[in-house]
Amino acid sequence: MIGKLKGIIDSYGEDFVILDVNGVGYQVHCSARTMQALPSPGAPATLSIETHVREDQIKLFGFASDIEREWFRLLQTVQGVGAKVALSVLGTLKVSELASAVAMRDKAMVARSQGVGNKVAERIVTELKDKAPAFASVDPAIVHLAGALDEKRAPKPVSDAVSALVNLGYGQPQAAAAIAAAARSAGESADTATLIRQGLKELAK
Repeated sequence: MIGKLKGIIDSYGEDFVILDVNGVGYQVHCSARTMQALPSPGAPATLSIETHVREDQIKLFGFASDIEREWFRLLQTVQGVGAKVALSVLGTLKVSELASAVAMRDKAMVARSQGVGNKVAERIVTELKDKAPAFASVDPAIVHLAGALDEKRAPKPVSDAVSALVNLGYGQPQAAAAIAAAARSAGESADTATLIRQGLKELAK
């Protein structure tokens, strides 16, 4: 199986790139995000590759990093998610954003991807929630807080502080992340007002 290709960009198609490797042109399908990050034709490029082999074809999928390829594989373990939908998700969200969305059970963020309805988004965040931190730098404190908020187990000052930031217009994942960081620095006994002030400082960084 091909795991990586290093060569020269020959040309671009709608959803693929032709990568010239020592005179052999490989057609590699990529997400919109990966395509935008690749250089102009004639420039060198390296792609992590996932090879799909079927009876009638061999299809190569290319990624900017190994971690993005891992997420591509992971997404396809979810019922209703094939290669096309997985590429759409990775084209819409950065790996870190996807990991955070899954860890925070934020199905609305995942549903922004073309071809992903609410049901599929719900399955993605539910089925992958225990695997998200393994593939991206999601702070375990944020995941823990998300779980506590989800199950209404977070201390009242913490949940009130998150609600206050959400009311100010911040997204739930952003607010939870900021308050998780605030709770770490201010201490578990901090009151709501302190957490909000500290959380706003975190968001301003």
